[in-house]
Amino acid sequence: MELKLETRLSQKLAMTPQLRHAIMLLQCSRLELQQALAQHLLDNPLLEELSVDADEGDGAPAEETASGSGEKIGGDGDADADGEGVKEDAKELAEPLSPDGWDDYYERDGSSASGGSHALNDDGPSYEQTVESPTTLEDHLLWQLRLSSHDEEEKAIGLMVIGNLDEDGYLRASVEEIAEEAGASVNKVESVLSLIHTFDPVGVAARDLRECLSIQLRHLQKTPMAHGHGGGHRESLPALIVRDHLRDLQKKQYARVAKAVGKSVEEIYEAVRVIEGLEPKPGRPYAADTNQIIVPDVFVRKDEGEWLVFLNEEGMPRVRISCDYERLLGTTGGDGPATKAYLEGKLREARWLISNLEKRKRTIVKVVKSLIGFQEQFLEKGIRYLKPCTLNQVAEDVGMHESTISRVTRNKYMHCPQGLLELKFFFSTVVRTNNGAEDVSSMTVCEMIREMVGRENSRSPLTDRDIVSKLRAGGIVVARRTVARYRTDLHITSASHRRRAH
Repeated sequence: MELKLETRLSQKLAMTPQLRHAIMLLQCSRLELQQALAQHLLDNPLLEELSVDADEGDGAPAEETASGSGEKIGGDGDADADGEGVKEDAKELAEPLSPDGWDDYYERDGSSASGGSHALNDDGPSYEQTVESPTTLEDHLLWQLRLSSHDEEEKAIGLMVIGNLDEDGYLRASVEEIAEEAGASVNKVESVLSLIHTFDPVGVAARDLRECLSIQLRHLQKTPMAHGHGGGHRESLPALIVRDHLRDLQKKQYARVAKAVGKSVEEIYEAVRVIEGLEPKPGRPYAADTNQIIVPDVFVRKDEGEWLVFLNEEGMPRVRISCDYERLLGTTGGDGPATKAYLEGKLREARWLISNLEKRKRTIVKVVKSLIGFQEQFLEKGIRYLKPCTLNQVAEDVGMHESTISRVTRNKYMHCPQGLLELKFFFSTVVRTNNGAEDVSSMTVCEMIREMVGRENSRSPLTDRDIVSKLRAGGIVVARRTVARYRTDLHITSASHRRRAH
């Protein structure tokens, strides 16, 4: 094997640390950027955060920095009239309190917080203990278990049953598994499970949908308001349908159910109305609220015929390089070369951060203005006027790479006349037309499908083929499987599941 030296020329993309940092900031959501800036302020001593009421210039007059709108707070006459009072208040606040003064302060504070009945003391409840927290499904069931049983073994088994419920209130462990874990017999576990089936919410701890609905129907049968199906221990028609014909019921095959049970279709409709009033997810009222507040990154509005774009910087930390550390770097000697090298490195990182933040702002505004140019009709008139748009079209318009546009629009939101929308919303595929009209967006077609289903007759709902025919009558050419996919994206069930009993 011969060893030799060769010279080769090649090209490759080298990502500098500054470029990687810029890309990271660009694709950050608003919350992620806030967290990143907070971490930078913690790690880099050369960065400092500007206060909310501070301006770029430290020597700016107070009336110019106190209000973001530039309006002065108070008038000259008020300042003259109240000047002495303000001075006296400032003098009083500046004087330190004596030990007796602190006692008086806490006594006043405690009496005002408790209505004047007693002073603040260490034995009182904490703030967290005074705030009411929502009752969970587990807490609600454990409270009922403690009231319903005094047997310690039953309580232990009940605790295991309740601990194996999912957020919908269904039991996700078998009776045999619970019996083995508790060291009890299967019959004992079944007995405790039957007890829990009588708890509120009705239907909790069921093992499947059929058992959940059956428990609720048994509860209805014991009450006077059983819609004409109560009385005695005879199984009601809704309970019979749930037990033996639940699959046909889900498919809305009412005629088939009527034939199987020997009843008329009208009687089946009446029973179905009872079943539709049941709760398939008993734990729903106790489910944790997972709604999150979305804060827009940009605001878009039209003013005097011109679209304006405003970056939302409220709550975002404003950072700058500390003047003290800059002066320290300018001095010679002191703590030696190691300290100076450390500060110089942190200074470069701080400059990178500030520079990349400005680039991020300019890039977002540039991309949003391009989107406005493509979707101006949508912003003014609504979803029917949303045009097909791709990342590549916006990239060519702003002179950037397609991947950059993807990063800019990731997890970022715009507040516009049509509501609060994710930037990704404005990108959609093209749906062709056959009448010479302009091609439409897939989002427009989805909205047309939603409107069709909203106007349909619930006794004879539109099938996917019917929707295809109606769209083609309007000049829009789509396949049936495409309509089925759009319908699924809209969370609209099939025609057989949308059919209602009357």
